Amino acid sequence: MKFSISRPGTLAAGLALAAWLAASTAHAQTATPPAGRLLASNCFQCHGTNGKGPGFDRLAGKSANELYSEMKEFQAGKEGENIMARHVRGYTDAQLRQMAQWLSTQR
Repeated sequence: MKFSISRPGTLAAGLALAAWLAASTAHAQTATPPAGRLLASNCFQCHGTNGKGPGFDRLAGKSANELYSEMKEFQAGKEGENIMARHVRGYTDAQLRQMAQWLSTQR
């Protein structure tokens, strides 16, 4: 980046911008949401933000084992052919566990 000192404040503004960008990048690296939250964001359309309703079943606060078991039942087709069955088929067991774990921490 090339700075001109012919206009007062240009260099200072450029340095301030560079410092802000560096701080923003450092913060973005440490503020990465958990993988479970990113995966579960697909659920929020029907189950509410962070699984807290309103909508269909409230997911927040259920145990991770209960949520995982329910998703596996949908994945196996035990609950019929519906939108939930179609959604969970796209996830691995590890991803389902991450979502269940994260949703269980929401109150």
